[in-house]
Amino acid sequence: MTLGVGVAAASLLTGCAGSFFSPAYGEDEVGSGDAQVQTEPELDPAAEGYPAAPAQALPESAGYGIWDVPLAELAAPAWVQATSEATGIPTRALSAYAGAAIRVSETRPECGIGWNTLAGIGAVESRHGTYGGSQVLDSGQVEPRIIGVPLDGSAGFLAIPDTDGGALDEDAEWDRAVGPMQFIPETWAKFGQDANFDGVADPHHIDDAVQTAAAYLCERGGELTSDDGWNTAISAYNLPAEYAREVAGYAVLYAP
Repeated sequence: MTLGVGVAAASLLTGCAGSFFSPAYGEDEVGSGDAQVQTEPELDPAAEGYPAAPAQALPESAGYGIWDVPLAELAAPAWVQATSEATGIPTRALSAYAGAAIRVSETRPECGIGWNTLAGIGAVESRHGTYGGSQVLDSGQVEPRIIGVPLDGSAGFLAIPDTDGGALDEDAEWDRAVGPMQFIPETWAKFGQDANFDGVADPHHIDDAVQTAAAYLCERGGELTSDDGWNTAISAYNLPAEYAREVAGYAVLYAP
């Protein structure tokens, strides 16, 4: 399995997510094929009665749902357990993928992103937060932290000098992609979201990372149930066609 792909040319243009090993690609790599079926998770009935969070605390651009409830509690536990057993996706990561799809279905219903597309990205980028022996704790925190190689311009990588003082990527010289969804610090500073309402947007927390990925994909692709929308979103996240094909493969594998 190919782990997260390199910072592509799109990174310079859109500030997309991040990288692990592969070199930068040119614009001729864009284009992956057909949009994948976007599948919907099952909402936890207990979440339906939650009141909307205060409007002043949730700006429209933040992408939060109508429930003042952490992301991981939105999907029905029975659905999460059954789907985890069917797909092999760890339950804590699956709760994040499903919760993000549910939240976005309320805040941006026109997007149509499915949990399986988010899971496809999570599989490629970090094996659902388990790359290199890491694990997603019950709290949603990924430990040890997943941090990519320095983006220092060597071996075909783009050169991205440090933008965060090493706060997220533990490198004060060069930026590195971080977390289970592999965001570069500069992108996280612009788009990072607090999905569990703990007051911190943390790329090393599975809920925050997945919700940010969902919001970013919807922003870039618009309507992800169309071929153009899906391909535009995925290529904005990471440009190479090979990356989109791998994400698509997992998305199809995970679809019920």
